Amino acid sequence: MKKLLLLLAFFSFLNAEEGIKKVVFDLTTGDLKVFEKKVLSGIAHQKSYYEGKMEELQAAVVIHGDAYKFFVKDVSSSPFKDDKELQKESTQLATRISSLVETYDVEFLMCNAGMKSKNIKKENIFSFVKIVPNSTIGLIDKQNEGYAYIPIAK
Repeated sequence: MKKLLLLLAFFSFLNAEEGIKKVVFDLTTGDLKVFEKKVLSGIAHQKSYYEGKMEELQAAVVIHGDAYKFFVKDVSSSPFKDDKELQKESTQLATRISSLVETYDVEFLMCNAGMKSKNIKKENIFSFVKIVPNSTIGLIDKQNEGYAYIPIAK
């Protein structure tokens, strides 16, 4: 009887995973238009597509390269303080990124090594962003969890 229950539990687990897709985005672009298209709009559209098929999309974004700037709370006290376009759009970006976390359960992971080299303080990063030792480790971990790899560069 125990073996039968174990077998049923195992197959239930396999079936539960069947309708789940996983993707990790390797975000390195500092281009606002690319970020808006591929992350802010793109992930929402992809999630909706899979929901329409009665499937789930789990999305994670590993942040490094030139992408740090989209995730700072106070642009004026960051290395990106001279980026006028970012200063103008920062409040709206914060709202849209937060919406991805709250509405679509997107996970954001930021490279700590790059934060240090760019002198970005943890206190100035959105609270929902998880810090990983470096981008490579974040990407390796997600890919080993079964996430498909998609680069987002210029």
